[in-house]
Amino acid sequence: MDRVLVDRVRSFNRTVTQRVGALDDHFLARDRPLGESRLLWEIGERGCDVRRLRAALDLDSGYLSRLLRSLEADGLVSMAPSPADKRVRTARLTEPGVRERVELDRRADELAWSLLEPLDEHHRDRLVAAMSEVERLLTAALIHFEVVDPTDERARYCLSEYFAELDQRFDGGFEPGRSMATPAEELRPPRGAVLLAARRDEPVGSAMLMFEPGGTALIKRMWLAPTVRGLGVGRRLLAALEEKAAAGGAHTIRLETNRVLTEAIALYRSSGYEEVEAFNDESYAHHWFAKRL
Repeated sequence: MDRVLVDRVRSFNRTVTQRVGALDDHFLARDRPLGESRLLWEIGERGCDVRRLRAALDLDSGYLSRLLRSLEADGLVSMAPSPADKRVRTARLTEPGVRERVELDRRADELAWSLLEPLDEHHRDRLVAAMSEVERLLTAALIHFEVVDPTDERARYCLSEYFAELDQRFDGGFEPGRSMATPAEELRPPRGAVLLAARRDEPVGSAMLMFEPGGTALIKRMWLAPTVRGLGVGRRLLAALEEKAAAGGAHTIRLETNRVLTEAIALYRSSGYEEVEAFNDESYAHHWFAKRL
């Protein structure tokens, strides 16, 4: 790893944590550190169950419990079993907790303004644009890939979003029944796999891999959420599919696509895929690609 890049990231981290007061036990001049203040904001006015808090903030369960106990002792949070599932605990803000959250919001606005106020309009725009880019790239770095069952709720969500997008973009719409079938039994190891891209536990993309006779593998239904496009996630997902295909014994990986999916076509070509003769009768396909692994 490039030492210069690592040093720059660490310098950026030091500057940001100092400037926003993350090191102060009295964050925003209140009687609690940043962790507890952030937790109050995340619980929100409607409350939130502990499992969602842990996933949203990516916190160790023990540390989260200590933060909640501290807020509960201060009278800002109450804990109770969830009405939907008694095994799940839900955190809710008390009336003092709601008032404290409002005050934290006001002070957080003041802190944000203090970062912008010393700058002229041009440099404010530059700072906010840079922050937005950093946020997007850090979000991309949080995305991981996992193999899931085709019946997984997150995989089914991605597939429905994929179909909805094709219906909007294709001339004449898209009818799943006219497309080649992808039976669930063909998408479970060792015959295939469904690869899910997730940001923490939020599904942001998926693709299907099907092993074929003769040492080839077929990619189907590759989709990414619009919020993560342009961040290199598609290239990472494609590389993960290729790695899984090679590990399963395939020497060639193939796919087909529609002519309106210009972004996908550009990705395939820049990733070493070459256009070949049609190798199936997918009714919505105009281009067929293959790559030696």
